[in-house]
Amino acid sequence: MTSTTKIYSLLIFLVTIYWSFSDIIPNATFNDKNTNSEEFSINNALHHLKKIAQKPHSSGTNEHKLVQNYLVNELNKIGLETEVQVQTVFNEKWKSCTTVENIIAKIKGTSNNKSLLLLSHYDSNPHSSIGASDAGSGVVTILEGIRAFLAKGEKPKNDIIILFSDAEELGLLGAKAFVKHHPLAKNIGLVLNFEARGSGGASYMLMETNGKNSKLLNEFLKANPKHPAANSLMYSVYKMLPNDTDLTIFREKADINGFNFAFIGDHFDYHTEQDTYDRLDRESLIHQKEYFTSCLNYFSNADLSNLNSNKDSVYVNFPIIGLLTFPFSWILPFIVITILYLFILIFIGIKKKKLTLKGIFVGFLPFFIALIGSTAVSFILWKLLLFIHPYYKDILQGFTYNGYYYIAAFVFLTLWISFTSYNSFKNNKPLDLLIAPIFVWILINFAILKYLPGAGFFIIPVFMALIGSTFLILKKRKPHTALFAFISIPTIYIFSPLIKTFPVGLGLKNLFISSIFVVLVIALLVPAFQEYKKKNLWQKLFGFLSIIIFITATFKSNFSTNKKKPNSLVYIQNSDEETAFWGTYNKTLDSYTKQVFNSNFSEGSIASAETKSKYNTRFNYYKKATFNKQIKTSKIEVNLDTIVGNEREIWLTIKPQRKINKYEIFNHKKLSISYFTANTAIIYDTAKEVKKETLLVYSMANSDDNLKIALKFNKEEQLHITLNEISNDLLSHPEFNLQKRNEEMIPMPFVTNDAIISTKTISF
Repeated sequence: MTSTTKIYSLLIFLVTIYWSFSDIIPNATFNDKNTNSEEFSINNALHHLKKIAQKPHSSGTNEHKLVQNYLVNELNKIGLETEVQVQTVFNEKWKSCTTVENIIAKIKGTSNNKSLLLLSHYDSNPHSSIGASDAGSGVVTILEGIRAFLAKGEKPKNDIIILFSDAEELGLLGAKAFVKHHPLAKNIGLVLNFEARGSGGASYMLMETNGKNSKLLNEFLKANPKHPAANSLMYSVYKMLPNDTDLTIFREKADINGFNFAFIGDHFDYHTEQDTYDRLDRESLIHQKEYFTSCLNYFSNADLSNLNSNKDSVYVNFPIIGLLTFPFSWILPFIVITILYLFILIFIGIKKKKLTLKGIFVGFLPFFIALIGSTAVSFILWKLLLFIHPYYKDILQGFTYNGYYYIAAFVFLTLWISFTSYNSFKNNKPLDLLIAPIFVWILINFAILKYLPGAGFFIIPVFMALIGSTFLILKKRKPHTALFAFISIPTIYIFSPLIKTFPVGLGLKNLFISSIFVVLVIALLVPAFQEYKKKNLWQKLFGFLSIIIFITATFKSNFSTNKKKPNSLVYIQNSDEETAFWGTYNKTLDSYTKQVFNSNFSEGSIASAETKSKYNTRFNYYKKATFNKQIKTSKIEVNLDTIVGNEREIWLTIKPQRKINKYEIFNHKKLSISYFTANTAIIYDTAKEVKKETLLVYSMANSDDNLKIALKFNKEEQLHITLNEISNDLLSHPEFNLQKRNEEMIPMPFVTNDAIISTKTISF
């Protein structure tokens, strides 16, 4: 291989990797000075975002009402009549309930066709998230996008409904209130939902449908967004996550199709007070704008009456063409073709003495050494890093501030292991070494066919490797390996973003998945590297880079004002027993938590003391505290207690005596319930047997003065429940004198935090 060929091959690899990332997100350079009023202005959107993302504004807070008023006024300014839908609603999956206040507006179309719904939620996550990205970015994208659309003076064919939903963070309650109780929901044909699960990165398109996806996909392609970022594996990955979006409600409760547009980069900001205006990646906002503009222009005039299909399609980002698509039904024929192709290739290769049976079998050794070794090392090494840096476990998102460094370090470590393995077999022919990974890739595609057809695009690297192998076998002279590198462009282009996306979206504990992808890809590129005379130089370079990046990650592992440490304190008291405890979810204690946990504390949790949380997180430390009689608990009035036939009916009014943010009701004994309501929401209206479980998590809304519950149950059974009263005022309550966090700390998300919890038992 000449030095020129080496350079060409290397440039092809580097340019393709850069291309694969730059193709799925727009550049952040923009200038709105010359933008006319009919165009979407990023500066206008940022102006709105700065207004609504100043403070936490979760449902039921004063700031939430201020954000609501601002959005209503801005919609009115652009000529839209708005409605605030007030509705108490319950989500059976999360046991959550509240009185939502959805903001709704409508643009009348020229036809009576199905409506297009533009959706994002305007509440932030309780209790400390600023919500600039999640989902302030979606709200301002719709607000500014609609302004620009109306400025054109064009009349859409379809009605356009704007829904800024409430209480998404409490359990998708605003979406359910709209779907179940608003008349406009009955004519929705398609939903465009704008979301975020971090504060940066490419925005991925995720379809939601109860049927097949081919019509939805074809319509999306007709909308022609500039930088589509999508693949049919992403929705499967999304479903692995312990959360849904508002769009899920439309699919599950009303069989309405839709698209999610969501960015997931900088996951460490998700649901924290670092989800701010300043930390929102402008490229991500521009990406949302591109999706919004292209989809609104197309779907406001498209036929939305029948987007269901009888076919599913595989789709993936592909060089030049944007999205490559093909039906699920093609996966099996493709696999059969690759098997036949491989056998023919082996036959011709042996005949031409470019392959040997012994060499083929030996080729499995370096591949499996690299694959198993890299996977095991990555899995164990991450466990070791958690042992060395236990405070990483306090970042419940699972993605640390130096997470991108770890991704790079593990990639280079995997490359080092792979090159070390293959260099041990450097006397073997490159083609002999290539057969093993092709064979394994085909086996993977068989598994995909049965269990994960959305990953059907995994067949593409097999075809590329087979085509490249054909050139190597048929060429009489020594082949130009830069040609093999060129043929491998689709493989590198498809898998480079996936290597990064998995640990970002699913947490760094999944770095071993990235290692598997790296080995699978690099094994298919062996002929492009095997001709290098100084392969050991590559091995040493990758090892050196891995060490340097690991060291850099270590130096960047500390917390700072831009990378704040999450921590937690909770005070819990039992009104029945007049006992009290302190609890913290932290694995590592700091100056904030040590003001309580300085001595005489225990490791572990408190039985039945934790409140319901997203990841079922439990206390790591607790400490006995002094029972505080000044913490007022709710008054419980019995409005009705009667027996009719075989049923006992009880009506209770729970009146808060302090600012309560949330009530939780846990059942302790078997109870045969036939009817259960909370305020005006029906929890159960058919017979249901409940055991030891959460019955209700009610978040107090701005319109709520108290909580009224009504129960009908078997008269032979006893009602025995625990009531938790949660107020997020631990740091401001006059009965406590706690030092506030320093500028390098933030409240831990996903758990009840900075809270006073009063618990009592109610029995009848």
